[in-house]
Amino acid sequence: MTRMPARIVLPRTPLLCVVSAALCLSAACMRQASGQETTSASACGQPGPHQVVTMTFDWADPARAGRRVPAKLYVPASTEAPCPVIIFSHGLGGTREGYEYLGRHWASHGYVSVHIQHVGSDDSAWRGQRDTVAAMRRAAADPRNAIERPRDVRFAIDQLERLNTEEGELRGRLDLAHIGMAGHSFGAHTTLWVAGQPMLGPAGLQLPMGDPRVTAAIAMSPAPPPRASDAAIRRAFGQIRLPCMHMTGTEDQSIITSTTPAQRRIPYDCCSGSDQYLCIYSGGDHMVYSGRGRLADRPKDPAFRQHTLELTTAFWDAYLRNDPAARTWLDGGAAAASLGADGTLEQKHPAPQE
Repeated sequence: MTRMPARIVLPRTPLLCVVSAALCLSAACMRQASGQETTSASACGQPGPHQVVTMTFDWADPARAGRRVPAKLYVPASTEAPCPVIIFSHGLGGTREGYEYLGRHWASHGYVSVHIQHVGSDDSAWRGQRDTVAAMRRAAADPRNAIERPRDVRFAIDQLERLNTEEGELRGRLDLAHIGMAGHSFGAHTTLWVAGQPMLGPAGLQLPMGDPRVTAAIAMSPAPPPRASDAAIRRAFGQIRLPCMHMTGTEDQSIITSTTPAQRRIPYDCCSGSDQYLCIYSGGDHMVYSGRGRLADRPKDPAFRQHTLELTTAFWDAYLRNDPAARTWLDGGAAAASLGADGTLEQKHPAPQE
């Protein structure tokens, strides 16, 4: 592929500015009693003030022959105002039970985190298979699995709209004017499709999969479309108009695809129509966000997860709650400084329209 634009690295910020940004955000965290609470730089990485309850649903989409869309919701036990919503899309082979640490954390800070399961690219792709890697590669290569994922997201939001109006525990509790989309690996593809990147097919075919109800996105281990030209990739990511945070690591390579760690930054480099952030963990690999199952953590994994909780919660506060203090922390240098030697944070913002 041709050389991408030079990275925009956030410069070192004087200590006074970093401390000022942190203090500014700390002051904002006092509004914790309502659904409009915000959190300080340090508090973003710590459990929030809300107790968390879970709900499970087994939705079926009649428009797609009853396709199942299981979901697990992490919900603040009580809030005074409706909660912004986050839809989370798991990676290849996952389920709605995965990424619990994210769902519980975000919900403790006053968000409703909706973890949906994508049948076909969930654990059914590998269970009972002798060669699980080969089975997962077949599932990843099946275009039906890709196409159904953003449709699952759209259907899940439809169900949330219904639950927000019908009698029940969630009636009136969802702020559906502020919906975030997040996902890891295959879920990062799903996230960027929903955020506005068209799905690329043969002969230059572009299949729009965006949902205008989503207003911000976080893509963990994103990747460019395979077998697409540089020009097509640029055009596709150039259609994203939502603020996005992209997260990866210097060792972020999957055993399922041939995507290299360097290619993970391409979506960030090609997005130019909205605020964009890129976090790169030094030594972070593909499993940092989802956990390692029965395998032991690598030494830096706990620190990476802590940074992930802090950065993502601040991003949601900035773009789902429109909190200027969170924006100051992200943009002013304090967020980058908080990573220390564990990583870097880049950012770019479109020029203001005159």
